[in-house]
Amino acid sequence: MSSFAQEKRCAYLIVNADDFGYGPGVNRGIIDAARHGAVTATGVFANAGELEKQIEPLLDVEHLDTGVHLNLTHGRPVTDEMRALNRSGGGQFPGKLTLIKALISGGIPLEIVELEWRTQIDRCISSGMEVRFLNSHEHVHMLPGVFTVAERLAAEYGIPHIRVASSEWYCRQTAGSISRNVIIGGMKMFVPARFRSRAPAMLGLARSGKLNLRYLTEVLSTLRSGEVYELMCHPGYTDEAVELDPRLARYHHWDNERQALCSEEVKRLCDENDIQLIGYRHLAIVDGRIAVRQA
Repeated sequence: MSSFAQEKRCAYLIVNADDFGYGPGVNRGIIDAARHGAVTATGVFANAGELEKQIEPLLDVEHLDTGVHLNLTHGRPVTDEMRALNRSGGGQFPGKLTLIKALISGGIPLEIVELEWRTQIDRCISSGMEVRFLNSHEHVHMLPGVFTVAERLAAEYGIPHIRVASSEWYCRQTAGSISRNVIIGGMKMFVPARFRSRAPAMLGLARSGKLNLRYLTEVLSTLRSGEVYELMCHPGYTDEAVELDPRLARYHHWDNERQALCSEEVKRLCDENDIQLIGYRHLAIVDGRIAVRQA
């Protein structure tokens, strides 16, 4: 029998927790949701302080796939070149809107972005991670021109998967989700078609930072047999480190997501809807399209 799926009888789902490295509470929540819940992958902030120390417990969860959560908007860059571009901001990354304006105007050259991201990838590899995928904080890798940088680095390091963020219109909408859907939909138009066919279909954008069982019940019932999906999620424990940033606290319901992803209800939903939880390690690209390896 082939090492790839021949009879497609279920939907396949990667549950990918963003933002490992935000702080102790988020890190602990991701690990707990992997050990006791549905999480099968996580993206790591390479500019997190004491990265090797933070990653050490993560590497003990053998079934959890790891990738680099490429970053241009949160915390402090890892390269002097990127820090020098924002001296007025204390050498920190600029906010998302400031970043976009700087990229468009040439205030941040793509060469500096590539150096920063290459160094972030190197730092994760040096810390003992196996980098199976790339995605980015606030989806900045989806920006026109910037995606090309991520594509080039993925090829250089032999990283087979890059997240292609997708709009999510078929579930209940809020003002925030409508805005995200429009923006991501526009950005996706600039992603080469060959990468769209190589990436899992992404879920979670409409409730980004605020997943709950109501949303999961609604969306998991729509997954199609034989297709591969990635659920973006943000589990964690609310602690002092995240409460110090009011914007983060408003945007994320870490505890609710962790509880939902660790619930028996999620296991029941997967069983009822013929959904198999997998990791990036179970994927391959066959004839330019994503495929699932069979044990």
